[in-house]
Parts: sequence; C-alpha cells; structure tokens
Amino acid sequence: MNKTELVAEIAEKADISKEKAGEVLTAFTDEITAALAREDSVSLIGFGSFTRRQRSARKGKNPQTGAEIDIPASNSVGFKAGKALKDAVNNR
Repeated sequence: MNKTELVAEIAEKADISKEKAGEVLTAFTDEITAALAREDSVSLIGFGSFTRRQRSARKGKNPQTGAEIDIPASNSVGFKAGKALKDAVNNR
C-alpha cells in the first residue's frame, strides 16, 4: 500500500475527503518526525513505538576493493510493534 492508497482508505473509514485525509496523514508523519528529531519517542498503545537509535562509528570494508573504511556515527529510527499489531499480523 502506498500513500495515495492509504489516504483513500483513511478518507473512506473516517468519512472525510481525501484532501483532508492527506492533510491528517502528513501532519501525523510530520509530528513523528519532529518528535524523533527532538530525541523523543512516540508510543501508540497497541500499535507500536518509534524511537531514535544511535549507531556508533565503526570500521567497514569496501565490498569492491576490500579496503577498510571508516563509517561515521549516525542516527536511525527504530520501530517496535505493539502486542495488538503483532497479534493482528499473526491472526491470533
């Protein structure tokens, strides 16, 4: 499912226009992004939690040449599924 299809489903289920559903989805993703940028986590009970994770600097190898390279430290986003989501995916 892509964003357009998700917006259409939200609009239908919430009985709102697709334009309004698109605005809601954009606001939702923008707020999650902003919270993670502030190093806050976002927990949606039953669905899951988004957290900011830090990766340490490390050594790696260039797969083409085999030369050792330095990989800088970086941040990434982690998602841990909640119980209700896990159960829905596993049809329990």
